[in-house]
Amino acid sequence: MQWLKKVDHSLFVWCNQRISNSVLDRLFGIITHMGGATFTIVCAVLAAWLAPDHWRPVGVQSLAALTISHFIAVIIKRKMRRIRPFHIMKHARVGRFPLKDYSFPSGHTTAAFALVIPFLFPAAPGIAMFLLALAGLVGFSRVYWGYHYPTDCIAGGVIGAGTALLVVAMTNYFSA
Repeated sequence: MQWLKKVDHSLFVWCNQRISNSVLDRLFGIITHMGGATFTIVCAVLAAWLAPDHWRPVGVQSLAALTISHFIAVIIKRKMRRIRPFHIMKHARVGRFPLKDYSFPSGHTTAAFALVIPFLFPAAPGIAMFLLALAGLVGFSRVYWGYHYPTDCIAGGVIGAGTALLVVAMTNYFSA
């Protein structure tokens, strides 16, 4: 466990301090918000409501995965109570909106993966890879901005993806 904590802190320092520059600040300033509640909910609702007929069920699946994974992440946050890295590490860079809740798991990363996973199945392989990379970059941006440790984002990705895969599987099972 000590080894994991040391690796987690080392990766945090690398992402948060060593690679920082103005181009990445702008890029990750945009990408980090793609895991926020407003962006993810609006995307899922628009897909469920306005997308062509064959994409609407995917939007509904994303919305369901977002909702379920959000509750799972909140319960785990309240149980684990991990303090955010910018509160512990005095040299950590932090984005404009320092958060007050707990760090583990990353809610933005959870939401990003819960949103995109249902879209992977009907999408072309190139689009699927782009969506997965974008969700991964949301997680990376959370570490870059000092909001989370890498393990927070890995856990968020697993929760979001796992919830979405379960929603897709259940939807397909009951619609067959």
